Amino acid sequence: MTPFDRTLCQLGEGPLWHPETDTLYWFDILAKALFARQGDDLRRWQFDEHHSAAGWVDATTLLIASETALWRFDAKNGARERVCPLEADNPVTRSNDGRADPWGGFWIGSMGKNAEPGAGAIHRFYRGELRQLYDGITVANAISFAPNRSCAYYTDTPTQRVMRQPLDAETGWPRGAPVVHLDLRDKRLNPDGAVTDADGNLWIACWGAARVVCFAPDGTELHQIEVPARQPTCPAFGGPDLRDLYVTSATVGLDQAALEKRPMNGATFVMEGVAQGLPEPRVLL
Repeated sequence: MTPFDRTLCQLGEGPLWHPETDTLYWFDILAKALFARQGDDLRRWQFDEHHSAAGWVDATTLLIASETALWRFDAKNGARERVCPLEADNPVTRSNDGRADPWGGFWIGSMGKNAEPGAGAIHRFYRGELRQLYDGITVANAISFAPNRSCAYYTDTPTQRVMRQPLDAETGWPRGAPVVHLDLRDKRLNPDGAVTDADGNLWIACWGAARVVCFAPDGTELHQIEVPARQPTCPAFGGPDLRDLYVTSATVGLDQAALEKRPMNGATFVMEGVAQGLPEPRVLL
């Protein structure tokens, strides 16, 4: 992988390739900032609270998640309009990993600002309703969806297990109980953000391991890609044919020796021609 953007984020997260504008959006959660890069044009928006994840609504509108709400965001002028509250009455938590689902909904996880055990949850916004799906989550991550719409994936990172949740084919709401899809404890891997490709393979950024690992739908490990940052946070497919893999990363918690060993810690990276990705679904508001 090579640097796509050399901005060093404290906690880079939420990369989103906009399929209509060929723009990569991503966040620095701790810096309370949103970035967008289209070609050589880099933009930055500064907020007054933590933001972490986005889905696209149209060519210039995003749905973005903050520590208090889901917002309609206008990339032309930076204006925000609140769509609905998100744990607004809980000052302990903030939003974390999130992704649009194939039905036009949006899943968003939360966590304690200091990773307080069990403080977070995972929610789904769909047709104007925000519904909590799971509680007791410490670090919500890896939210992604099988391309055949059969299931969602998610993790509570400290458990080192990725869960598979069957979904209703018509509505996308969970159907039945989640089951363990991947148990990464023996590999000592900490699953962070994830994305699926056109074949249903699951690409997982592994926090602290400087790699993205690809697993087949049956859980078989297929590939590993080294990342020039110790703490990769989330992958996304993009590029002109959706075959390039973008990965955000973080510097938070790293000592000086670790920063010097990998001077691109915190940057956003890309590797071309990795696999065939899929366009991120449009969020329906």
